Amino acid sequence: MRILFLGAFVALGSLLGGCASIVNGTSQSIAISSPPVSGAQCDLSSAQGRWTVITPGVATVARSKDDIRVECHAPGYETAVAVIPSSFEAWTAGNLVFGGVIGLGVDAATGAINEYPNSFQIPMVPKGQAPALSPGRSGPPVS
Repeated sequence: MRILFLGAFVALGSLLGGCASIVNGTSQSIAISSPPVSGAQCDLSSAQGRWTVITPGVATVARSKDDIRVECHAPGYETAVAVIPSSFEAWTAGNLVFGGVIGLGVDAATGAINEYPNSFQIPMVPKGQAPALSPGRSGPPVS
């Protein structure tokens, strides 16, 4: 009876484990930089938690479908705000073949089917200096 119970427990555990959860894990490291500044404090936040990194540095964040908001501060520079986008890893759809719906569900619930870029830059602008123009703009509107 014990062997039967142990065998069932092992089989259930293998069915509940998602492939992306095993391959990628539920967290990811993102290298954060803030050109031209070194030493900026960047606060990252999402529904999954909050993290702080001093640039250049690496933040280990929880994987999620949610984007991550970043706010960086450095003396003499304007506060910089950006969003690190989350994207779906298409290869994890292979879970339907190997892990079935349960494996895909585990990966979706843990965020393992999502990923962030491996590195992200948040440009900093000195106080009192106009930010660089975005592509496609030639200058301020003319009255």
